[in-house]
Amino acid sequence: MRRRTAGTIAVVSALGMTAVLGGCGSTGSSDVTLRLVAADYGDSPANSSKKYWDNLVKAYESQHSGVKVEVSVYSWNDVDRKVKEMVDAGDAPDLAQIGAYADYAAAGKLYQASDLLSIRTQADFLSQLADAGQWKHVQYGIPFAASTRVLFYNKTLFAKAGITPPTTWSELAADAKALKGEGVKYPYALPLGPEEAQAETMQWLLSGGKGYTDDIGTYTIDSAENVQTFTWLKDELVGKGLTGPVAPGKLNRADAFAAFADGQVGMLNGHPTLIQQAAKKGVRFGMVPMPGRTGEARAAMGVTDWMMGFKQHGHAEQIGDFLDFVYDQKNVLAFSREYGLLPVTGSASNTMTESDSAPDKALHPFLDQLPTSELYPVGKTSWAAVSAAVKKQIGQAVTPAGSPAGVLTGLQATATEADSDDVN
Repeated sequence: MRRRTAGTIAVVSALGMTAVLGGCGSTGSSDVTLRLVAADYGDSPANSSKKYWDNLVKAYESQHSGVKVEVSVYSWNDVDRKVKEMVDAGDAPDLAQIGAYADYAAAGKLYQASDLLSIRTQADFLSQLADAGQWKHVQYGIPFAASTRVLFYNKTLFAKAGITPPTTWSELAADAKALKGEGVKYPYALPLGPEEAQAETMQWLLSGGKGYTDDIGTYTIDSAENVQTFTWLKDELVGKGLTGPVAPGKLNRADAFAAFADGQVGMLNGHPTLIQQAAKKGVRFGMVPMPGRTGEARAAMGVTDWMMGFKQHGHAEQIGDFLDFVYDQKNVLAFSREYGLLPVTGSASNTMTESDSAPDKALHPFLDQLPTSELYPVGKTSWAAVSAAVKKQIGQAVTPAGSPAGVLTGLQATATEADSDDVN
């Protein structure tokens, strides 16, 4: 199957129907129903992602009489499992918008992005996000929504303690000590609990100069720099009582965010959803880049969720035409603004960067970090096992009796074993 072109799309749209490329599983009919399974980014029925998709599908179908799109929206607790169950049952959806793609790509179940998307759409993706969608140097995962992490700080608590936002680790520790002196419950909230420990861990590894992998994708979890990072955390923050009353290994991200919104946290790493959560509670907060060992961290942690097209039922041309519509600048901006997430396309990102509206300006600190952000090694099928191990074990590295080197060496062994059949 050849890469689709913008000219093909224009002709198809003008005809008001969708052609099926030979070899792509033609049903023998111009009437096609696509099934999409998507994650819910809303936090209540009022802003459920179902409303977004219902409106978008209605607009698409009004222009494409031969195509129907059925969307099923599930919570993030369920959506990956739902798709796996469908695939395992031999009835994959045509499209899935979920958290990971590599396992399905490795199993030969996905279309390549170039088989689906117009050249214009492909070229519009932010390059580091598109690159992260590659398995064995071929793109299968299509970025859908992105976020980065910055250091949130409570302006009221900082003013009371007479301190300024930190730019180095030593300044962060000094600020935390000052906040503790003012009776702040969580001077620095360090959520290494099982909910999202892999995220807090990665941000600290990056701020220490390394990460989960090296430049060629080999796991380096137990590098000297990473061991130094967690030794510093254990000795200078946790060991000195600067991370609050809950042991980091038992503190989950959601609880840390809730404590920040309640005015109980001086500093923590946060993503864009914390903006609205804290603002609703009237917390005065600021945002700065995560400090590094002696200056700004070498990179912020980035996160991307993924769209993918399954080959089982064919319909490559219809899937691609629908996705070109999904990734139109207007629709990307509408989704990003509704859920406080970052656009994954250059055109939408530039528009948001140049916007002076309050909601868009609130995302500018995160947008500034996105071009140089580093993502999880999602192109490795081993990452799911490694992430699960980090969630389960990393909290032990900063306990009084814990050994950062021992824990990281154990995680490296897990990663090496999981990676043995996953050569990029």
